[in-house]
Amino acid sequence: MARKSKSDMSELYLEENKDQIYENALAEIQSFELPLGTTLRSVYDDQPNAHQRFMEKLDACIRNHDREIEKMCNFHHQGFVDAITELLKVRADAEKLKVQVTDTNRRLQDAGKEVIAQTEEIIRCRIQQQNITTVVEKLQLCLPVLEMYSKLKEQMNVKRYYSALKTMEQLENLYLPRVSQYRFCQIMIENLPKLREEIKEISMSDLKDFLESIRKHSDKIGETAMKQAQQQKTFSTTLQKQNNVNYGRNMHLGKSRIWESKNEITLKRTFEEEDEHEEEVLTAQDLVDFSPVYRCLHIYSVLGDGEIFENYYRKQRRKQARLVLQPQSSMHETVEGYRRYFSQIVGFFVVEDHILHVTQGLVTRTYTDELWNMALSKIIAVLRTHSSYCSDPDLVLELKNLIVVFADTLQGYGFPVNRLFDLLFEIRDQYNETLLKKWSGLFRDIFEADNYSPIPVANEEEYKIVISKFPFQDPELDKQCFPKKLPMSQSVPQIYIQVKEFIYASLKFSESLHRSSTEIDDMLRKSTNLLLTRTLSSCLQNLIKKPHIGLTELVQIIINTTHLEQACKYLEDFITNITSISQVTVHTARLYGLSTFKDARHGAEGEIYTKLNQKIDEFIQIADYNWTMSESDGRASGYLMDLINFLRSTFQVFTHLPNNNNDHAAMSGKVAQTACMSACQHLSTSLMQMLLDTELKQISMGAIQQFNLDVIQCELFASSEPVPGFQGDTLQLAFIDLRQLLDLFMVWDWSTYLADYGQSTSKYLRVNPSTALTLLEK
Repeated sequence: MARKSKSDMSELYLEENKDQIYENALAEIQSFELPLGTTLRSVYDDQPNAHQRFMEKLDACIRNHDREIEKMCNFHHQGFVDAITELLKVRADAEKLKVQVTDTNRRLQDAGKEVIAQTEEIIRCRIQQQNITTVVEKLQLCLPVLEMYSKLKEQMNVKRYYSALKTMEQLENLYLPRVSQYRFCQIMIENLPKLREEIKEISMSDLKDFLESIRKHSDKIGETAMKQAQQQKTFSTTLQKQNNVNYGRNMHLGKSRIWESKNEITLKRTFEEEDEHEEEVLTAQDLVDFSPVYRCLHIYSVLGDGEIFENYYRKQRRKQARLVLQPQSSMHETVEGYRRYFSQIVGFFVVEDHILHVTQGLVTRTYTDELWNMALSKIIAVLRTHSSYCSDPDLVLELKNLIVVFADTLQGYGFPVNRLFDLLFEIRDQYNETLLKKWSGLFRDIFEADNYSPIPVANEEEYKIVISKFPFQDPELDKQCFPKKLPMSQSVPQIYIQVKEFIYASLKFSESLHRSSTEIDDMLRKSTNLLLTRTLSSCLQNLIKKPHIGLTELVQIIINTTHLEQACKYLEDFITNITSISQVTVHTARLYGLSTFKDARHGAEGEIYTKLNQKIDEFIQIADYNWTMSESDGRASGYLMDLINFLRSTFQVFTHLPNNNNDHAAMSGKVAQTACMSACQHLSTSLMQMLLDTELKQISMGAIQQFNLDVIQCELFASSEPVPGFQGDTLQLAFIDLRQLLDLFMVWDWSTYLADYGQSTSKYLRVNPSTALTLLEK
């Protein structure tokens, strides 16, 4: 029983516990504060009939609430009825009040219509006034912008681009930011970059026109600059001469005053001429308007593109430099071609020098030096090539003068020109070559025109004319009465004059080369040596070898070369005088004329010997012996007598060879003796060959006797001493071989010949056995 009661109590406890759980869940649902998910899960647990029990509890709760609501309504119902009753009473008063308010509002509206109208008018006027004030303020801000923009347009129209850029800068930095909210300002802002580009394009176009202009005017600018440099040099030279005259006036006071007055007049005229030239000569600024390059430089600098402009300018000028340095193919034909070439180059660098000094950074000294070095290398190459085509020494000399003026002009602008003067030394060698060619023709013409006979002088006046051209001195000849003859021919003074003219021509090239007098003297002597040893020597050798030059002419050539050799010392003095160098104090090169004329004489002497032998051969060839004659004609052959007469008259010519002193007398005697001995030996040899000719098969004793008569005439000629100075019978020994051979056959002294053969005392020592046997067989 007890156990059963405990079980009932447990069930009762559990039942009460469940009811409490459902009530808690309903309280939580009604509170709306806790989440329903947890509450509902606690209701739907694993116990059976949990849902049904919860719904029962929920219905019971609803019925409780309905009863409470009904109680509350019953409690407040009388108050609600009373309030409705009061509200119905007030509704009538509210209607009256509404009517009164509406009427009052209508009357107020009618009364305020005029005030409202006036008020609206006032408001409108106030708004207009405020708008006007705002407009005035905004216009005061905009007007300066518009004025500046108008000013900008005007500056663009009158091409004041640099000022226009400054105006743009002010617009952008100062004026436009104040009114940037307006549309017209935005349009302006958009137009400014376009205007800048337009200015850049216009200024670049002006720069291109400027570059084209200076390209066209470069030759004129260069010509003007070279003319000014040449005038300055002429003025300096004149002034230096004037100072030299004033320096020596203490030595000749009376004459000095006259010379001083004359030179003052000359110098004054020079000054006046310089002033006139200065008035006439235009400068680079006068010929070319440099404002485009200044303007363009400023514009690009303001725009921040100064470096771009500098690069463009230098690039274009380099291109122009290459065009200027490119010569015409026919430049070497005339001096005007060279002058135009130099003028263009000078004009180019004068412009660059001007740009260098008037602008900052556009052209630098480093840039101009680099450009000049490039140009100088090209100029030297061009001049070296084209000058090699020049065959006229006058053209080469004019080219040299142009190069000197060209170098002096650019040197005045600060450009180094030492390499140009070095080039002049190369051209000087070429100039000397052209001079040598020209003088070679002059010498040939002189030799062709010479008659190779002594110069006749009829009176003292003619004699002075000759000695004024050639330094001839002969005391013995001076004692003779007129008319008389000078030993040399006309070519001698002409050759001497031409040698002096050559020295003058060579000196012309050496002037203005900035070299000392000693160097010029050395150059003149070397040039003159080339003229004597190469040109004149070659002409003399060719002259000697010409077939129409006979023995008389050769003798005269020997005389001429002797006098020209004597004149070499006067040529040396002449060079010393024109270069103002003293031979005592300075070791100068000597002239090689002595060896030149000695070689020419030796050549003439050898040609004399050769021509004599040729003439003898011509006479021998006309010999017509009858080798089978029974007896001789009793007289010498006609050809041989003619030959001997020719030799006799020829050797008389040798008496005209110069013998003014012992050396020349010995020389002339030696030439005559050598020629005479050579002629006799050649005649003897030719006669011997005639006897031994293989085509001659038979000789009669009559022919031997006739031949012996001819040899006797040769021996008589040799013994007559046609040329003085031979000792004893030296000349007759040339015929000793023939004499002994003929004596052997004429006497028929074979026993003696055979007995004495091989002995030094033999009568027929010079007879060769083979020769005797050959003749014996014939």
